[in-house]
Amino acid sequence: MSEILNKLSGQGVAIWLDDISRERLRSGNLEQLIREKNVVGVTSNPTIFAGALSKGDAYDVQLHDLAIRGVNVDEAVRAITAYDIRWACDVLRPVFDATGGVDGRVSLEVDPRLAHESEKTVAEARALWWMVDRPNLFIKIPATLEGLPAITQAISEGISVNVTLIFSLERYRAVMDAWLAGLEAAQAKGLNLATIESVASFFVSRVDTEIDKRLDKAGKPELKGKAGVANARLAYAAYEEVMNTERWQRLRSAGARPQRPLWASTGVKNPEYSDTLYVDQLVAPGTVNTMPEKTLDSTADHADITGDTIRPFYEDAWNTMAALKEAGVDYDDVVKVLEEEGVQKFAASWNELLESVTKNLVP
Repeated sequence: MSEILNKLSGQGVAIWLDDISRERLRSGNLEQLIREKNVVGVTSNPTIFAGALSKGDAYDVQLHDLAIRGVNVDEAVRAITAYDIRWACDVLRPVFDATGGVDGRVSLEVDPRLAHESEKTVAEARALWWMVDRPNLFIKIPATLEGLPAITQAISEGISVNVTLIFSLERYRAVMDAWLAGLEAAQAKGLNLATIESVASFFVSRVDTEIDKRLDKAGKPELKGKAGVANARLAYAAYEEVMNTERWQRLRSAGARPQRPLWASTGVKNPEYSDTLYVDQLVAPGTVNTMPEKTLDSTADHADITGDTIRPFYEDAWNTMAALKEAGVDYDDVVKVLEEEGVQKFAASWNELLESVTKNLVP
């Protein structure tokens, strides 16, 4: 095992892999990453599945069987993705058991085309929860305005949720409120709160990508590469505030678990930045960092893990955000654009996945 990854885990950061494929499962690579790279969870998204299906022959037999049965393309995609997620859940089950259900989690996203339809999102979440039928599953629901009531409803029914596509601090607070409301409703139904887990996926590198473009136009290159980390650090501050409320303490006393902040989009897009920027600078207890394999390897090799790099830097984060505002960066517009693009990109990947399956649904 990597000494650096051990140090990162020792700081209270759960290391998850931001990737899945049937080839990775079939080859035993996921078990290897659990043994050797401290991986204790897996996230997936439509882009990851579209990429997995475009490579190799791992899906050929199932695609052939689905074609023989005359399954339509939407149900075929659900069957294919649920198969991989169920398998990954089983691989990670020992981690789930060893951590009392905190880690060992695998995420499966609802159809992103439903991002602005609350009722359909809930129906899809229920269907996927039933199809995979594993206690260490997370259903990913986007943090759109329409996604918020879906988050509350799913959690109220005992479905563990990974809230995805969070960019703004205001929306993150709304996500935490939706999660708490779901737990309160679950408690009123008599459900066991200890079995309902949740994480909130706060996106990092995409914030820098969008804001850096605007800083170039504004002639303020000295501020580039700082917004993503500052935004995430302030998200952790918001998380700490909620963890100190009487509302949360009541739920915690009833057995509820915290909704951990999860740093997503941690692959560095700008080659001028350190390739472990969004790992080194976002270390704090009770967080998850989900990494593409390339970032995981870089972290294992040369990340600089020096302790808590979030809580001592709240003032720096606020100063960075103030400097960005002074430079003319419209934060509200940035996060609005990023949410819209995020939904569109995942929907495009979903359509790509549908097209790929359609081509391969040949008896």
